[in-house]
Amino acid sequence: MISEQDEKLLNLLRADARMSITDLAKLLSVSRATVQNRIAKLEQSGVIKGYRVEFGGDYANALVSAHVSIKVKQKLTTKTNLALKQMSNISALYAISGEYDLIAIVSAQNLEKLSHLLDEIGNLDGVERTTSSVILETKFER
Repeated sequence: MISEQDEKLLNLLRADARMSITDLAKLLSVSRATVQNRIAKLEQSGVIKGYRVEFGGDYANALVSAHVSIKVKQKLTTKTNLALKQMSNISALYAISGEYDLIAIVSAQNLEKLSHLLDEIGNLDGVERTTSSVILETKFER
């Protein structure tokens, strides 16, 4: 598993994945080489899968996001999951227990585009029904 020092490193990277090796080393009180080696090992072991862009400022505030609960025909689950994965406006897809099978996190530039995206999801082969909840405000994210 990961060490306590690795956990601290991961928390720093989660807060700011663009933080320099030098700054990480200072905050962790270790050498730059140690930080570089730990990051390389965490990447090679699959603990760190990748890095991504996180929207901020006016752009992020202008996006309209929603949670979409999706009921899928069981025999078409794989096909439906693959189709949903191809939709770039879906940032996450979770398999869940309960009445619905999946929850998708979707974002669009405005309500009209969100409506079209929801229609596109609902019309996918294998989707029986959907229920959407528009996110009004984000209190915090980690």
